[in-house]
Amino acid sequence: MTAKVDISFTLNGHLKKVSVPIDMSALTMLRDMLGMTGTKLACGEGECGACTILVDGVSLNSCLMYAAECDGRTVLTIEGLRTAAGLDPMQKAFVEKGAIQCGYCMPGMIMQAKYLADTKGKMTHEELQRGLEGNVCRCTGYKKVFDAVAAVVGVTE
Repeated sequence: MTAKVDISFTLNGHLKKVSVPIDMSALTMLRDMLGMTGTKLACGEGECGACTILVDGVSLNSCLMYAAECDGRTVLTIEGLRTAAGLDPMQKAFVEKGAIQCGYCMPGMIMQAKYLADTKGKMTHEELQRGLEGNVCRCTGYKKVFDAVAAVVGVTE
């Protein structure tokens, strides 16, 4: 039997208290215990970015993070971006620019883009490409993704 640890943290603005196995990933906790299925499992090795979340404002691959590491922290998933007022500006831009194809990678892509917008603001096209290079999409050529992020943060040449 795997040992468990009790943790409490803020998830999308709400305090959560859960008991998690010590070897459980944050991704598994979010999806299987807390119903945050927008955070996706793809590679499971931190290479694709589909599981990107923000922890204390920093983008992290939730597949590489233990659930217990969420204790005392603030976690934001794609579900937490939507408010009573509607979609986050980054989500709106992805829709308006047609940046979504199959959609599987989009939650992680949008979370990484939100992190860039919140921490970097206006950037060059090269900085934008570098900022999203850890998020892989098999469907798109990335141009519409870059256009969506640029619409929110602004891109300089």
